[in-house]
Amino acid sequence: MTTIDLVYINAGGGHRSAAVALEMAIREQYKDWQVRLVNLFEVLDPQDIFRRTTGVKPEDYYNVRLARGWTLGLAQELRILQMLIRLSHKSLVSQLRRHWQATRPDLIVSMVPNFNRAMYQAAMLANSQVPYATILTDLADFPPHFWIEPDQAQHFICGTPRAAAQARAAVRDQACVHETSGMIINPAFYQDLKLNRREEMLKLGLDPDRPTGMVMFGGHGSRVMRGISKRLDDVQLILACGHNAILAEHLRNMRAAAPRLVVGFTSQISRYMQLSDFFIGKPGPGSLSEAVQQGLPVIVVRNAWTMPQERYNTEWIEENGFGVVLDSFKAIRAGVVQVTDHIDVYRAGVKRIRNRAVFEIPEILERILAAPARVGVNLIQHLGAAERLHLS
Repeated sequence: MTTIDLVYINAGGGHRSAAVALEMAIREQYKDWQVRLVNLFEVLDPQDIFRRTTGVKPEDYYNVRLARGWTLGLAQELRILQMLIRLSHKSLVSQLRRHWQATRPDLIVSMVPNFNRAMYQAAMLANSQVPYATILTDLADFPPHFWIEPDQAQHFICGTPRAAAQARAAVRDQACVHETSGMIINPAFYQDLKLNRREEMLKLGLDPDRPTGMVMFGGHGSRVMRGISKRLDDVQLILACGHNAILAEHLRNMRAAAPRLVVGFTSQISRYMQLSDFFIGKPGPGSLSEAVQQGLPVIVVRNAWTMPQERYNTEWIEENGFGVVLDSFKAIRAGVVQVTDHIDVYRAGVKRIRNRAVFEIPEILERILAAPARVGVNLIQHLGAAERLHLS
């Protein structure tokens, strides 16, 4: 049986969601493959020392900052910084090499940014015959040392022409760059639920004759949703707060002139999107791809607080006519007016996308496994003698 490791982290939730979605697609298409979801930080920190020292899991650092408006206490920030410094390259390589020597996968697939230099070297030192592939779960790389490490004999699976061009510029073997039609999203987003919109909206206490905005900021919500809700007092909204029960309760208690639906963590996001007319949120690659797949024009913000790796996503929106990019959510009303006044134009833009990435990638992985010469064989030649000695 072929064993494939899908390595992910929980930062922002999108990496794990993409890994789970890909696992589902692989299991459906290749019954004889064993797919293992590997949480990178559980391998690196099995005793949970990071959380016990800093008060937050490393993969939750992003989630907590987003939910709190990007502010943590100074003491907690310093503890987190000290722990991150301890994660040295040599230590990472050593721990991961031991893990893969013990678990012996046939293919290692990284869905993790930042750590690919260490992960790749560990994999090849464990067994240089095992192919290694990185799936970019961002629309583009943010060099250096984010997704694409130059001159590594590995495969890169890219969801946009921009990312594919970046990968081709960094590798020696162009055949190791594989382009898909988009980002990985859950197969549920491809299902037409055949909803009777009027009936469903009335069941939820919403007005089927009003334009409806879907507001979502990841699995833990964000404080910014309060300001959006207040500024759009007379706009019908579905507000998805994820695991943030405090935020959900606050939004339910806010008075509004238009109907509101506030939901907590749910597996029915595709249903709520199919009931909506436009999307408001952060420019994350997963939520944007989900919204576009459901035919929703998007409204996002690009400013000094935008994550660097998500800045290109806002360019992608503008270049393709998928929606509106604002400087601040203080201008959200103008953004909603712009989208709703030209809704047919924006809908035509998002409908041009035919993203089938989650179904395309298993076939790419099959080709990588079937390749006559495993690209990883050449890794040891790329590492100098001194580096091999240092990592051994």
